[in-house]
Amino acid sequence: MEYLSSLPATGLAVFFALAAIPIIPNLYAIRHAMLHHFATQQEKMLWIGAAVFIPVLGGLAYVFFGRRRAAGKMF
Repeated sequence: MEYLSSLPATGLAVFFALAAIPIIPNLYAIRHAMLHHFATQQEKMLWIGAAVFIPVLGGLAYVFFGRRRAAGKMF
């Protein structure tokens, strides 16, 4: 933590921006899965669970594989 306190404000902002990048696919996966239909409710919950409990890999797997399995928007 001593390293973070010695960074200038712009360096700290860049650090947190880069640290947030792996979160983006997970947030997208959760939102997309919740708003779309799947073949079964279990499949939908599986994708959401993967994004929540396997943070980076679950979100990326949904982006590459699960997104195509979503049938249509719910709302």
